[in-house]
Formats: sequence, C-alpha cells, structure tokens
Amino acid sequence: MTDRPDASTPARLTPGLPGRLVLSRMGTRAAMIAERFWPLVLPLVLVAGLFVSLSWFGLVASLSDWPRVAVMSAFALAALVALWPLRFFRLPSTAEVDRRIEAANGLAHSPLRTLTDRPSGTQTAFSEALWREHQKRMAGRLGNLDAALPVSRVPDRDPWGLRAVVALLLFVSYAFSLGPMGGSLSDGFRPTAVREALAARIDAWVTPPAYTGKAPMFLNADANRAVSLFTVPAGSTVSLRVTGGSGSETLSFIPADGKETPIEPASPAAGDGNGNVGPAADGVRQFAGTLGQDGELVLRSGRSEVARWTFAVTPDTPPTIRFAGEPKRAANGTLELQYEIEDDYGAASAAVEFRQAAPPAAGARPLYDEPEMALNLPRRGSKANAAKTSKNLTEHVWAGLPVTLTLAATDDAGQTGRSETVTMTMPERTFTNPLALAVIEQRRLLGLDANAKQRVLDLMDAVTLRPEDTFDSPTAYLGLMSARSRLRLASGDDQLRDVVSYLWHVALGIENGSLSDAEQRLRQAQQALQDALQNGASDEEISRLMQELRQAMNDFLREFAQRNQNQNNARAPQNGQELRQSDLDRMMDQIENLARSGNSEQAQELLSQLQEMMNNLQMAQPGQQGQGQQGDEFSQQMNKLGEIMRRQQEMMNETFRMDQMQRGDNGRMGDDQQEGLDGNQNQRGQSGQQGQGGMTPEELADALRQLQEGQDQLQKDLQQLGKDLEGMGMQPNEGLGQADKSMGQAGESLGEGEGDRAVGHQGRALEALRQGARDMMQQLQAMQGEDGQQGQGRRQQSADRDPLGRPRGTQGPDFGNSVKVPDEIDVQRAREILDAIRKRLGEAMSPEVERSYLERLLELK
Repeated sequence: MTDRPDASTPARLTPGLPGRLVLSRMGTRAAMIAERFWPLVLPLVLVAGLFVSLSWFGLVASLSDWPRVAVMSAFALAALVALWPLRFFRLPSTAEVDRRIEAANGLAHSPLRTLTDRPSGTQTAFSEALWREHQKRMAGRLGNLDAALPVSRVPDRDPWGLRAVVALLLFVSYAFSLGPMGGSLSDGFRPTAVREALAARIDAWVTPPAYTGKAPMFLNADANRAVSLFTVPAGSTVSLRVTGGSGSETLSFIPADGKETPIEPASPAAGDGNGNVGPAADGVRQFAGTLGQDGELVLRSGRSEVARWTFAVTPDTPPTIRFAGEPKRAANGTLELQYEIEDDYGAASAAVEFRQAAPPAAGARPLYDEPEMALNLPRRGSKANAAKTSKNLTEHVWAGLPVTLTLAATDDAGQTGRSETVTMTMPERTFTNPLALAVIEQRRLLGLDANAKQRVLDLMDAVTLRPEDTFDSPTAYLGLMSARSRLRLASGDDQLRDVVSYLWHVALGIENGSLSDAEQRLRQAQQALQDALQNGASDEEISRLMQELRQAMNDFLREFAQRNQNQNNARAPQNGQELRQSDLDRMMDQIENLARSGNSEQAQELLSQLQEMMNNLQMAQPGQQGQGQQGDEFSQQMNKLGEIMRRQQEMMNETFRMDQMQRGDNGRMGDDQQEGLDGNQNQRGQSGQQGQGGMTPEELADALRQLQEGQDQLQKDLQQLGKDLEGMGMQPNEGLGQADKSMGQAGESLGEGEGDRAVGHQGRALEALRQGARDMMQQLQAMQGEDGQQGQGRRQQSADRDPLGRPRGTQGPDFGNSVKVPDEIDVQRAREILDAIRKRLGEAMSPEVERSYLERLLELK
C-alpha cells in the first residue's frame, strides 16, 4: 500500500468524522508539544524561580555593586546553560500525532493510517471496492475519537523533587516581599545608590519666627499628609533632612512667579572627584531656607520628584501706633503719654522721637542730642492694645522748649510704624525761686549752644555781683561760684556737660533742698525696677530692687510729710480718703508677687500706676474743703458701697480657693499670694474663713456654709444701702438691682456646694456693683447741676482726686476703674499655667522642638 492522503476520503466514508479528527489531532499535537517542551524548559524555570525568590527575600538588595554584578552574571550564565536542551526540541509530525491518537484510544490495525493510505500496484475494480469497504469498516471504529493527554517525564529527570523546593521558596518569598524588609525584582538591575535614594528617610518641618509664639509645623506628620496648603507666617524657616539616600537630592523653591530657586544643602555631598555626586559624608543631608512669599517646595532625587509642599505665607504687616490722648504734663512735670499699638504678633519696642519745633540758631553747637523715651508695650497676646508711659524729662536742656513728638513702634521683623506728629511744649520743672530760675536759664543756654560759654559766665558774674542781696544762704552762693569756676576751666564738651549737670543740682538745692534728692532716689529706684522687669531679671534681683524702692519711697514720704507740716498744710479733709502706708506696701507686694510668678507685663503696668500715684502725690493739695452736708452724707453712703464691693471681691477670692480645695487642689497657694491676703484677714467679717490645706470634707462643708451666710449678709447690706439712697432722693438703678439678684444666686450656689457657679455669680455681682456706682455718680452730678459746668469740672479734675490719683471721699470711693490690680484668681491661674509649662519642660522624653517652643513661651514678653 502507498500513503496517498485524500482529505475527502473520511468525509465520504463517515459524515462528521473530519471535524472530530481535526479537533483530536489539534489537542493531541498540543499535548505532545507540552510534554516535549516542559522537560527541556524546566531548568530555565528553576533558575528563574531561584532568582525571583532571592530578590523577593531582599538578598540581592543587600549586596553592594560588585557582588551584585557577580550574582547577576551567575544567574545569566545559568539561564544560558538551561536554554541548551531546547535545541533538541522537535515538533510532532502528522503520523506521530495519528499514532498517538490510536494508542491513546486503543485502536488496533492503524485505522487513521488506513483512511489516508491507498493500495500499491495496479488497481482493479474489485480491489478498489474491497479497499473502500475496508476503509469504511476502519472509519466506523473512529466514532468516539478522543485527543491524547500530555504525559510528563519530569520525575525521570528530577527524581529528588528539587522543583518543589523552588516552588516553596517562591511562595514564601512572595509573602515576605509584601513586608517592610522585602525586596523587588528590580533590585538586581539598580545600582546601590539608586536603591538607597528610594529608601531614604525624609523629615521636613517649618519653624515660625520666635516672636510669633507659634509652634513648629511638621510637614510629613500623619496629621498633615492630607493637607494641600500650609499657611505659615512670613520669615518662617523651612528645614528638611534626608537620612540615607544617594546624596543627589536637591531642594528648590518655586514662587508664584514660577522662577525656581535652588536651596543649597547645609552639608556638602561627597563626590568621587569626577563630578559624580555620591552619598553625604555622614549619611545626612540638611536643607534650610526662609519662606518670604507664596510658593511650592519641591524635593527631587536626580530627575524624579520625591515630595512637594505648597505654602501660603502670611505677610508680617508693620506695626501701627497712634496717640490715645493728648500728651500732657503731670503735676510734678513728668511727661505722660497714652497711646495704642497694634501689630500682628506684638511690637518689640517703641520710643518717642523728639524734634525741636524751631530750628537751632545758625552756628550753634548743642551739647545734647534729642531726649530718649522708651515706651511701655501692651501685653502680647492680649486684646487690649492701649498703653501708658510717663517719664521725667525736666532735667533735659530741651525742657520748656516747643518740640514735636512722633511715636515710633518697631516689631521683631524690623518694621517700623510711626504716628502722627504732635507739637507741644516740653514739660519742665516748676521753679518758684527767682535765683533758681536764673540758674536754669543759664543752664539751658549752655546746653543748647556750647559757644554761649562766655555769655553764661557773664550772666553768672551779674548774678553773683551783689550776693548779700541775691542769695538767702551761703550754700547757694558757694554752689553757683563752684559752677562758675568749673565752667571757666572747662575745655571740652564732656566737661561742659558736667557743668550743665552740676547747674541742675545747684538749682534744685536753691529751690527746695534735700527733698529733691529723695525724689531723685525714688525715680532711680522705679526706673531700675522697670528695667529689671523688662529684661527678665532673677527673683533675687527683683527682691533687691524692691527693697531699694521701699526704702526710697519711705524716705520720700517722710520728707514730703515734714515739708507739708512745715507749711502747716498737713491736715486732710475730714471725709477724704487717706494715703496710708499699708496701701503702698500692699501695692508693692503685688508688684513683687507678679514679677516672681513670671507675669512681668502686669507687674510693669502696676509699677506705672504706682509712678502715676506718686506724681499726683507730689503736687497734691490736701486742704480742700468738703462740698456741704449733703455731699458728706452721699459720700458716706458711697463709701459703704465701696466697702460692699471690697467684701464681695474678698468673698469671691475665698470661694475660688474653696472650690479649688473641693476639686482636690487642697487649697494650695504660693506664699506670695497668701502674704498679700493676710493684710485684709481682719476685715473679712462674714466672708468665710481662709482655706488651709488638709481640710476634711466636714470642714469644707462648714466653710461653704459660712460663705453662704456671709453672702446672704452682704446681700442684706446692699438692700439696706439701696433704701438709704432712696431716702436721700436717689433713684434705684439697674446695676444695684442686678447685683442683688446675682448675690442671691451666688448664695444658692454656695448652699448647693457648687463653688464654680458661685464664683461666676459673684463676679457678675461685682461688675454690677461697679456699674451701679457709676450710675449713682451720674445721678449726683445731675442733681448738683454739673452738666452746665462740664468744662470747669474737667479743668478741676485733678483737684477732685486724692494724692494717689483716686476719687476723693467727697466724690465716692474708688470703684476699681482707675487702678487695675490683678486679683487673687488671676494670679492663681497664671501660676497654674506656669507650673504646667515648667512640668512639661522637666520631662526627659519631650521632643527638642517642643522644649524650644515651651521655653519661648516662658520668655515671651
């Protein structure tokens, strides 16, 4: 027989057979290809699986460049060797496929081959018919023809089952690669520097300027990862640190105009000498820059962008300063200024710029520059922007001359704002002695023009020509002659300035003797204490300066009293408020306590008020008469109202301490606060006992009950006062009614043991009492017809106040409006905040950035 394929033969023999035969052959062919190809490609698969497992385990990433190249070369060679068996691969032929189908289906006598074969030799009709009959019978046996399945011979080639080990490693390494220490397939193809750059740690933060008081902002913190825009103050410092990496990281700032500006690293990268940048010498690269405008900060590693942050910079506006009132001269000649300062974060300094209203004479050689006067600043962080400063400039040679004043405030960013310019006559000391006036005039001539030396000598000769008619004492004559001798021998400006200073002391000695020395010591002590408060002096320095201030004030008050006694003017009005030593001592104790507790701003404010009181005291005229019987009766009632206000204030402080003890604070107070309260202990009446540490619950309950009784008694006294005022023809006002209601609510809260609510009601009662007192004063002015004499009343305002600047007894008590002394609650809260900050600073685990921020809070002025 001959093999003569005839595709139409199966179709003629059995319908549907060709389709089944094609499918069977295709499946069998694929199976044969697979079973021939798989054993040949298995070595390559094992090599690839081993490489992938090592990469996922991170072993390749841990190698340096040369070992990594060696390992990759070994795997490449192994892969080439594993490809060598593939040269023996052959595709199966059609006959091989048919024999595989026949063997798979158990067909004997080669039926598939019979369908395509033809008999050899010469064919007759009978032989042809016989052959077709044979083919038909063979085709009938192919009715259920199936494709052969692949049979792998891998176990013959891998009897130890090493392929299973590689598969297990591949599975485990894949799970390991999902962790933080896992590697990737690309580790073997990247240099070590690139791999380190991608795994570098980045820390970025923004530090606002210290004067803003704002905390640093961490850009890559978890809470800020979703923030698309960071708002920071102008002048903030952005810091970025890259730990590890390749050293090719660059940081640049892209402002709103799009012009990119690179930020140079603080530590240079190490190179190989050929211009190739390598890792930083210490493995850390730091960048720092200042943000002055809106823009974006971009971190790149090579050409790839690693991170980007967008900033909106809040500009720091210049401070504004303006006069809150006309500059005025105090009773003792001190210049007093009231002004308002506004700035984003508080001004750093403020001063007065003086200029002479009239230009100096041509060719004049002044010995002194313009006066210097630093201004007190409002407390940073407070809503109040008003401040007040007073300074004695009467000793300056410009005193008595027309000058222009301009207030200038400077913030921490160096920006300066100026106020409008005001023209006034510079305050000067009032001299009543004609000889003292002549000495002051000569002193001014010499201080304004050193060329007037000879003229001043001539004037001195004229004054001393007839000493028996001009001088009342030999001391004054000898002092002026000594000044003349110094002036005649002076050769330089420094010696002339010494003469000018000496003439001032001569004039003071002529005017009022040693009292000026005591006043000068008092002013020097006040100025020294104010400088110490501004510079943050230690507690020991504050205590020493307070002792000097107390001594200087005692000496001044002693000499002031002696002078008034000599002038037969020591008698005060019968109903006026008296200047008591205990008042001044209590005020100075408050100043020292505030300074020790760190509240230097309030201490400076209180010291300024003390200076104002002393200014008013020096020129006080205590010999004024009362305003009649009706005024005396009204004064008595208003003094009672002032006593009720004082008792309410003390009761509120006591309630606050009791509430702190009830909350577990045991009523602990600093010795300074306690000492300041002991002076009023004998005046508390029914306001309750002073809290002591270690009280039992029963003692606390008894103390609260006493406070309730005292509050009820205070309410009754207020009601009786209202009735007495109505009997005098005064109309009840809303303030006293609200105070009565709040007192009742405070008593109920004390009865229920709710100290916190009671303090709130007592505070509202105290404010209502002050409002009621102001309303009563307005009613009195209306009854006395003062509306038509308003202008005259303003001119006599200083005469209606006592030596401390408070309203006189004839006009009612001080309602707490003119002098604001921090009460015990404010001091206690300030101390608690400071203790919490110091406690946090003492923790060893506090971050360095947080410690720096807390230290700035303690130093904030």
